[in-house]
Amino acid sequence: MFGLGLPEMVVILVIALLFFGPSKLPSLGKSIGEGIRSFKKGLAEEPSEEKAKVEK
Repeated sequence: MFGLGLPEMVVILVIALLFFGPSKLPSLGKSIGEGIRSFKKGLAEEPSEEKAKVEK
């Protein structure tokens, strides 16, 4: 995944912990997960406006 190994992931996690603090980290992870999930769902579904344009 983008050439990131375990040491790089640990460094990123430590920097995030220092920057956001231990109390905000779980809520930040949850919001990022929800954002990724909705992005994937949006990619999988074709918007209804585009369907109407294609059908015409």
